[in-house]
Amino acid sequence: MEKAKVRWFLSINSECLPEEVKDKGLTTFRSIKIGGEEFDLSTGFTDLHSKSYEAILDGKGFGLEQNRNSIQIVHDIRKSTPVGLKGDYHQMATLPVSPHPFASSHDQ
Repeated sequence: MEKAKVRWFLSINSECLPEEVKDKGLTTFRSIKIGGEEFDLSTGFTDLHSKSYEAILDGKGFGLEQNRNSIQIVHDIRKSTPVGLKGDYHQMATLPVSPHPFASSHDQ
C-alpha cells in the first residue's frame, strides 16, 4: 500500500451513523471512496460473516498464507500509536467520543 492513501473510521456506536443512514432505518454504514467516487456498501452484506464461516466449515476457506498480509496489517494498526487529528484524517474522526455502548460503568 505504499501508493495508497488509506483513511478509515470504525465505530460500533449507532450515534456515529450519518443522519441520512439513520433516517432510512439502517443500522450499518459502510462506504469506500476510490479516485473520488464513493461506493455505498451498507446493504447486501448482512450475512457475509455467516456465509464466510459456512465456507470455512465446508473446507473452502483461506489458509494462513493467503491471509498473512491482512493479519499483519491489522496487527500493525492495532499496535500503532494513534496520531490523533493530524494531517489528512477521516472526516468522521471529528465526531465526539462517547462511552463504549457495551462497557460497564467501571470501564468508562
